[in-house]
Amino acid sequence: MDNNQVPQMPQAQPVSPVPAATQTPQAGQATAMPQVQPTISSDPNVRQAEARAMLLEKKSKTTSIIMIIIIVILFLTTATFVGLFIWINNQYTEVSTDVENKIAVAVADAKYEQEAKDLAQFAEEEKYPLRTFAGPVDYGELSFEYPKTWSVYVAADASRGGDFEAYFNPLIVEAVSGSTVNALRVFILDNAYDNVVGQYKDIVGDEDSNLSVESITVNGSAGLRFTGTIPGTDLNGVIVIFKIRDKTVIMQTDARLFISDFDALLATVHFNE
Repeated sequence: MDNNQVPQMPQAQPVSPVPAATQTPQAGQATAMPQVQPTISSDPNVRQAEARAMLLEKKSKTTSIIMIIIIVILFLTTATFVGLFIWINNQYTEVSTDVENKIAVAVADAKYEQEAKDLAQFAEEEKYPLRTFAGPVDYGELSFEYPKTWSVYVAADASRGGDFEAYFNPLIVEAVSGSTVNALRVFILDNAYDNVVGQYKDIVGDEDSNLSVESITVNGSAGLRFTGTIPGTDLNGVIVIFKIRDKTVIMQTDARLFISDFDALLATVHFNE
């Protein structure tokens, strides 16, 4: 090589511009993703298959929606029937309980009524055989039959004259007063019949009195029966007044409870005229 020859510089090659899609993004610049365009096949068989696939997908979605609706309807229907069943069962339980309670009450009432009837029958049967009461001989020897379950208290026997008083009551004779109730009071008064009856008739005529009067016959003897509030007391009963010789007999029950017994013993009254 000749030392006087100048060496030649290599020629620069032209630089090809980098495509915009392949340029490196600078720092801080977002990278744009390329958009994928749907590929449409030109093959009719492929297009038909794709159409069938889309149709099947639509049917599948429709079927899923229908199934969800059916499930919801079935759930609501089941919940409704369950709620209705619970309500009906509660109603049946309440009605059944109410019926059972009514039956129990009816049975208890029937049992109570039967026991009351049995006690009443027992008490009635216990009265028999009857006992016979006999008053003073000098006062006509008044006699009658009374229940054997009744007790007798003779307050005045008229052994020395005056009035005769006797009181009768089941088991125990109540303290004698204008407010205590006794089944029977018997008075044989040493007083004229007309005088005694007149006093009661005067009370019947009072506006404030509810005492009523009617005529009766006792052992063939005429008498009067007064019904209502007994004069001088708050007792509601019956008074029968009749005559024996020159004496006046008053037989009285202090309560309507004893009227049946009172009428029964009146039917057995006997005395010597």
